[in-house]
Amino acid sequence: MTRPSDAQTIVFFDGVCHLCNGFVDFLMKRDHEKILRFASLQGETAKKLLKPEDLLDLQSVIVWMNGIKVSRSTAILKILWDLGGFWKFLAVIGSWVPLFIRDSLYDFIARNRFRFFKERSVCRRPTQEERAQMLD
Repeated sequence: MTRPSDAQTIVFFDGVCHLCNGFVDFLMKRDHEKILRFASLQGETAKKLLKPEDLLDLQSVIVWMNGIKVSRSTAILKILWDLGGFWKFLAVIGSWVPLFIRDSLYDFIARNRFRFFKERSVCRRPTQEERAQMLD
């Protein structure tokens, strides 16, 4: 069962980051109920829904649901929770780790993501099957 459109969860990601795009690919394969929507932080949906200061820092995955925004490690846990099943269990386990530790690890990976995973010259283009989940 899918959620009603007014309860959409939007995952904002850096469209030129290989790690971020790989994470989106990972999520799309596991989001069997198609509850997640995806939008690049460089896109029009981000400009409409997020604050300008959110768009300055492209080092964070941001989850937006009905006007509520979470970022960094909390966003990752929210996404895993929404996937359900085993992933929900991992979110519960992850929530036991203190926020300052989770976010420190997240920040280390985010700061070094281009060194570890390189940068794309353009934002990702969704496949035909992915288009229903991708926002501008």
